[in-house]
Amino acid sequence: MTAQTAQLYRMEMPEHICPSGLKAKALLQKRGIIFDDHKFTDRNQVDAFKAEHGVETTPQIWLEGKRIGGFDALKKHFGEASDEANSTSYTPVVALFAMTALMAMAASFAASGSAFTIRAAEWFIAFSMCALALQKLRDIESFSDQFLTYDLLAQRWLPYAKIYPFAEGGAGVLMIAGALSIISIPVALFIGGLGAISVFKAVYVDKRDLRCACVGGSSNVPLGFVSLTENLMMIAMAVWMLLK
Repeated sequence: MTAQTAQLYRMEMPEHICPSGLKAKALLQKRGIIFDDHKFTDRNQVDAFKAEHGVETTPQIWLEGKRIGGFDALKKHFGEASDEANSTSYTPVVALFAMTALMAMAASFAASGSAFTIRAAEWFIAFSMCALALQKLRDIESFSDQFLTYDLLAQRWLPYAKIYPFAEGGAGVLMIAGALSIISIPVALFIGGLGAISVFKAVYVDKRDLRCACVGGSSNVPLGFVSLTENLMMIAMAVWMLLK
């Protein structure tokens, strides 16, 4: 192989097109690397390739005659941040809150002609509660397993871990409707208050390094400020509605 050339081996079969292979191809193109694109069109070709080169996964990239590895290895080779599966990130919760904020402003604009109203702020919190509950309910078993690592009540009464997302979502729906405040206010105060105490103890008193179950059990969001904010928002909304 000559300088600045590469060999890319990836799967492109009728039943499966490897996303990492496509991303590796795009990265090589972005870097201006001349490369041969070798596509495996059936599983036998993949198995034979893995056996021949002693690798467990595809895609595989050779750059200037040297095997680099897969897509993550190629990113590291070029000095780009790799997508580590276990790295923590606030991206999921930032995206969720940004979307619920836009939804609240859109609803406020549709209802009153202004996106910036007190009702928009109320809807933002209520929409966020519903969206967060939905993330938890996508895989309630995974959520409850992660929730049990820090919630004080769930550790003593296991069913609470599975009740929590239903309570959060139900209170959020009632707050959006402005109905049955006699139910939504105490529920939000209870789960928000207990949640805030649990997070504060785990993070700031016990100094434990945990992941938050706020956007589902499979998330890599660190337990800390964001988790505390979720609970404080529920408390603030309940207190505001009580004062109204």
